[in-house]
Amino acid sequence: MTGEVLDKFSGLISTALGLVAALAWNTAIQNLFNLIFGKAGGALIGQFVYAILITIVVIFATIAVSRAAERAKKAEEERDRGILGLGRSKE
Repeated sequence: MTGEVLDKFSGLISTALGLVAALAWNTAIQNLFNLIFGKAGGALIGQFVYAILITIVVIFATIAVSRAAERAKKAEEERDRGILGLGRSKE
């Protein structure tokens, strides 16, 4: 059950990280591009760069959280096999 909970939790964390990152960087990136390119050019270019940056960050965060959840799930399965006597036989 812990593996399933961690699996769901990892999905929620990934979603939350994406939202937090998007909200945190939104204004800063828009202001930076407005400063560099002016209002008209910065708006469109900034939106595309913003989308790319956030996507990259979210991809790496999602991979990291998913790997941690998989490791926890495998560890739980191995522990359960040992407890239930389904593991390797002692010869």
